[in-house]
Amino acid sequence: MMCVMAAVMEGQLADLGSWQPVDCSIDKALGLVGTRSAMLILREAYYGTRRFDGFAARVGITDAAAARQLRKLTAAGLLGKQPYQEEGKRTRYEYVLTDMGRGLLPAVLALMQWGDAYLQSGPAPLRLVEESTGTPVRVQVRSENGREIGLEQLGIRLNEDYVSHKRRQRHAKK
Repeated sequence: MMCVMAAVMEGQLADLGSWQPVDCSIDKALGLVGTRSAMLILREAYYGTRRFDGFAARVGITDAAAARQLRKLTAAGLLGKQPYQEEGKRTRYEYVLTDMGRGLLPAVLALMQWGDAYLQSGPAPLRLVEESTGTPVRVQVRSENGREIGLEQLGIRLNEDYVSHKRRQRHAKK
């Protein structure tokens, strides 16, 4: 069944033909993590993989592709590098999630949840639970007061703080 409902575009955003999504955060995020290998490396970091060989093997990509993605994710600040040394061997580096990388977890879990619901032919292969209680965990869109918000109830408006910031930047350049 097709559903035509959409978010409620407010104010000057209501006329989609009158504005372009400049500085779109979705576009910026996809530019950074919008490849299969980037997302799967992040998945592995969430699962506890820390070493280069583990990322390449578990994601199923070449060493060159793993090195490229790990450099990109590290340079962007999603992963940090920490030195380690096994006895009798040279110092190497392992990769750990930064706060920025941990902040992406809800988006990654939302993709997983969506894939479980719409792309699996049977039950989901993994179950997300609160570790201490076993209670199922779900990613949801909720207001600050805790109410679940559907697409048709989501208002999208221009952020006046963004507008002020852009004005200040323009004036500073003059």
